[in-house]
Amino acid sequence: MSLLGGIRPPIAILSVLLLSLAGITALVLGRVDDAALPKAVQTSQQHFAEDGAIALRASIDESVTDLNRSAALFSAGSPVSGDTVLDKLGNTYQKWMGTAVIEIQSGKLVATRGETVPLTSLDRASLSGEDGLAPRMVRLQNGEVRLLSFALLSWPDRPQLLLVASNSLKFPGISLGQFRSIAVVDRSGTILSSDGIPEPEQVLTDLQRQEVAASNKQLKAFAKKVAEKAGRHPQSTKEPGSGGYQGVSGSLLGGRWLSDRSVAGYATLTAPEPGETTTATNLGLSVVSMVKVAEDPTRTNSPLFGLVAGGALLLVGGIAVAVLLGTVQRPLIRLFLESRRLTRGDLTRPVSVPRYGEARRIGTALERLRRQLLGESAGQGGPAPRPRGLRRIGSRGLLVVCAVLLLAWSAPLLLALNRADGTVVVPQQIVNDQRERTDTLTDRVRRALNEGEADLQSVATLIGDRTTPADMTKVLDRTLNQHLRYQSLYVVDTSGDVIARSGGKPHEVRSKPATADPIQLLGQGSTKPLVVGTAEIPGRDGAALVGEFRIDFLNSLLKRPGLGVVRLVDDKNHVIAGNTGYIAFQSLPNDRLKDLVSASNQKVGKSAHAAGVLYRENGVQIAAAAPFVGGGPAKALGWTVVSWQPADRLAIPEYDVQHRTMLAGLLGAAAAAACLGWMHIVVARPLRVLAGQAEALAEGDRKTVLFPRNHDEVGAVTRSLELVRQQLQEQRKQQSTPRRSSPGAPHEQHVRN
Repeated sequence: MSLLGGIRPPIAILSVLLLSLAGITALVLGRVDDAALPKAVQTSQQHFAEDGAIALRASIDESVTDLNRSAALFSAGSPVSGDTVLDKLGNTYQKWMGTAVIEIQSGKLVATRGETVPLTSLDRASLSGEDGLAPRMVRLQNGEVRLLSFALLSWPDRPQLLLVASNSLKFPGISLGQFRSIAVVDRSGTILSSDGIPEPEQVLTDLQRQEVAASNKQLKAFAKKVAEKAGRHPQSTKEPGSGGYQGVSGSLLGGRWLSDRSVAGYATLTAPEPGETTTATNLGLSVVSMVKVAEDPTRTNSPLFGLVAGGALLLVGGIAVAVLLGTVQRPLIRLFLESRRLTRGDLTRPVSVPRYGEARRIGTALERLRRQLLGESAGQGGPAPRPRGLRRIGSRGLLVVCAVLLLAWSAPLLLALNRADGTVVVPQQIVNDQRERTDTLTDRVRRALNEGEADLQSVATLIGDRTTPADMTKVLDRTLNQHLRYQSLYVVDTSGDVIARSGGKPHEVRSKPATADPIQLLGQGSTKPLVVGTAEIPGRDGAALVGEFRIDFLNSLLKRPGLGVVRLVDDKNHVIAGNTGYIAFQSLPNDRLKDLVSASNQKVGKSAHAAGVLYRENGVQIAAAAPFVGGGPAKALGWTVVSWQPADRLAIPEYDVQHRTMLAGLLGAAAAAACLGWMHIVVARPLRVLAGQAEALAEGDRKTVLFPRNHDEVGAVTRSLELVRQQLQEQRKQQSTPRRSSPGAPHEQHVRN
């Protein structure tokens, strides 16, 4: 018999699948690890640390790029003093804590601004070596760490100058909320900077001081663990198929303080594209985010439901397999043995006829054929009696009965049992994280627009009134290549004529561009929003540098895992950008999101604040909205970032039990459909055809040749019937041919005994 054909393989595989599923259901269903602290809380902290790592990496890379680009633009123009360089940098960018210009050959300090730059640790002789101008970290006497960035200022016949910028490793625009701390860790596990934990002298009671000490100790312990994990390959730290963050990231569980549990997320600084490196990623830094979460000691999970469901599947599956064995497999094997007995010439014993369906019809036909081989005519004895009652049920009906039995177990699990309703417990920390992460994302978008406008101001200032259009084009090309946020850059005079441009074709060219707002949203009513930044060029009578931002750049900023659907909307709640597909300038999908955006834009105190809410009507949903707050020209746009996601996508115990229950029901239905469908194809349908052929042969059809189509039990019975047909045909020929006598011989009378 074929290994894949016949009646035995599908029944055996169905038995194994049902037995395995019963065991998995009994062991897994209803049991959720860390029930007092849902997995969704840990995953949320991991995403929070990833957001911090992305913000820090972007801030460091942007700072180094701006410093190098500004130095290159200064070097391309006429020589200026060190004070002029620092003044223009300070007016354009407000991102460095201290800046300085020194003469490389003599080490003379030419100019300085802001806090004192730690130049004593600088080795001027190493600047000419490989990676001599790479940023480096320096620890001050007070224990703080500064990141020094370098750029060269070179003019003909002038001593070469070194532009140095000092900055801290603080996170730009990270919204921590309450009870959260965040830190930057180096390769050795040393905390370089931290935020969120108050100093002991800032708290009032002894209990609060003990809590601060415990938090600092826990954060240091997390930092050491993160340093051990940071050297691993990113793919080894993630589940297969999870994708997401390109670097090493994860979550850690810490100790308890009173009723709170410390949970940390960590992420290494990594490039946005796999396989690439940036200035920030070469520093070997990691981000650790820690928060204290209240555990729910009353939450318990009983394995009783899983045991009952597994036992029920054993019972139902046992009945189904028994039905298949007793009414399909054994009768078919009996027919196979009986048909082979007839082909061997053993005709003395009557055929054992099964009781039901096609097997009974074939068995009855075999018995009639046995009698015909003994000499009985095909029409003798009349037609075969038709079965009545349950005996009429064929193999297809038996398969339907088994399918109903298995679906009676699968359907309730798939559709009804263990359903999480609107009263499901969603940890407040998840709602808080949705709000804080949305607020962080809003600040990231606002800073990106402000950085773009600052770049335009810097380039416009350096262009001045003496730059030719050809030189303008070179500057614009270099700026466009260094910053991917623009789709086109062009210089427009006061009459609206384009003097120089780089990138795509200008979409909005207007006269008197210098009078426009620094950042504008255009393109209303079209199929694509247009965000335009404008910077006046000094000394050119109202000419301006215009930069058109790429909408794909804004879309890329909004793509963060764990936030669900994210939309950037204007002051009229029209969508400008998003992390998934959207239609430009469409409204938000429902009124409650519009109300949430309006509520978040209401000033509480001096400014508006981010808002998060948990909706329980029409499905449990978490939503958050954060308006543009802070400085810069982007604030005047009045934009808001809003995010929402259904709670059933989170790793919350109630939803985990629901999903596992549905998965068990789905696996049961799939196993039944696969194996029973297999049996219908290889057994039930060929058996029904064979029953008709056997009855036709028993009725006297000797001309139809029976061809076995499969190498299984049905095919074996078909071959036996073909041999019986040939024997009956040979017997008929012998009976119809008279014996020949010799000439002149007396006539002999033949008598049949």
